Amino acid sequence: MDRRGLLRALLAAPLAGASWLAQAQTKGMKMVEELQQNWKTYLAAGVATPSAGEPVKLSKDEWRKRLSPASYNVLREDGTERAGTSPLDREKRAGVFVCAGCDLPLFTSPMKFDSGTGWPSFFTTIPGVFTEKTDYYLIYPRTEYRCKRCDGHHGHVFKDGPQPTGLRYCNNGVALKFIPKDKA
Repeated sequence: MDRRGLLRALLAAPLAGASWLAQAQTKGMKMVEELQQNWKTYLAAGVATPSAGEPVKLSKDEWRKRLSPASYNVLREDGTERAGTSPLDREKRAGVFVCAGCDLPLFTSPMKFDSGTGWPSFFTTIPGVFTEKTDYYLIYPRTEYRCKRCDGHHGHVFKDGPQPTGLRYCNNGVALKFIPKDKA
């Protein structure tokens, strides 16, 4: 190869890499869209699913009766469970993660990944199930997400997750219930 050929190849290499990366990103986002559209395939047969449009409003006493003390602290008082304490962080079966307060489906098992943080983490959600707001509780701004149906606090979303979304929904395990696809 002569010098011009080498220079052309060196100049073309980044463009080829960028093209490959764009194709991979597009393919990854299509996979995310499919997960979001086909989330009901992870439900066990006969499981009824409430919609986000059916609000659940209960008194503090009614919430205390419905939830464990740890779940109440997180969902109703914006608490945080200790890292590494939730068995849902290690959950590997096929199924759906629902809100512990109102049973609204939030995530499917393929949306989950091991972030190494000690909390169940997800790179995307079932569409339309959360509201978001910025909180400054730790001084710096963080994006908090809450269940759209019962307004329960679930956690915070960070921009350090895996591709293709780059997001990490860091969820308190006590704010979730797991329904396996193959219920026994």
